[in-house]
Amino acid sequence: MKWQMGSSGRNVEDRRGMRMMGGGGFGRIGIGGVVVLLVLSVVFKQDFLSLAGGGGGGQVIEGPVQSTPAEDSLKGFITFVLNDAQAAWARILPEQAQTSYQDARLVLFRDAVESGCGSASAATGPFYCPADQRIYIDLGFYDELSSRFGAPGDFAQAYVLAHEIGHHVQNLLGTAGRVRQMEEQRPDQANALSVRLELQADCYGGLWANTTRDRNLLDPGDIEEGLGAAASVGDDRIQRMGGQAVNPESWTHGSAQQREEWFRRGYAGGSVESCNTFR
Repeated sequence: MKWQMGSSGRNVEDRRGMRMMGGGGFGRIGIGGVVVLLVLSVVFKQDFLSLAGGGGGGQVIEGPVQSTPAEDSLKGFITFVLNDAQAAWARILPEQAQTSYQDARLVLFRDAVESGCGSASAATGPFYCPADQRIYIDLGFYDELSSRFGAPGDFAQAYVLAHEIGHHVQNLLGTAGRVRQMEEQRPDQANALSVRLELQADCYGGLWANTTRDRNLLDPGDIEEGLGAAASVGDDRIQRMGGQAVNPESWTHGSAQQREEWFRRGYAGGSVESCNTFR
């Protein structure tokens, strides 16, 4: 992807120097740990991914941010993607959905973090918290995205952030709130509704990719990288990685094929309407 260092960091909070001590503690268990926790969640029907965040109540110790040149470059890239995607949505939402856009903030952390949605560890992967309108990412996730999940490339990294910004768009449009109400009313449909919500966030990521094409920001192979990243985190693929049988009833994000398809739909359609996964 064509980009330059120096993009404004006004919406970026770098908490990589913060550590959480006590309260059960956190360990960096990585994507491999995510696979194990997901399998346990499926088998025992309990959310072990949330439990990985620990018991809370720990002390937060703040120190200097220690970084490497590679991390500095990655931070510069995702800051660029954050600003570019948010500028695009600031144009798209008023035009297509008669809704004003409000910037989300990006929080960079290591190992564990306190969010408006509670404590979380790096094992949960990148996530969006609607309570504080922040996206949380441990930069180490990108190494595992490439090495463990087989999804290398800068546009694969961009896809991850664009997906989380998609959740922010859903929050602004009220979609996320309506889905939460539906899940409470129909708990038997909670997983199916979650899949539709996640696929729509994939589609919104593809919609942003459409705008980068129109502005000549794409390099050859970028969209393939994005599609590969979407497919790499499909629920069926994660279940196979954990040595389990594929069980669609337990899915919360959608299959590899579904995630790739909806990213492609957003990229081809270029509109909010083309991302209606609830139709």
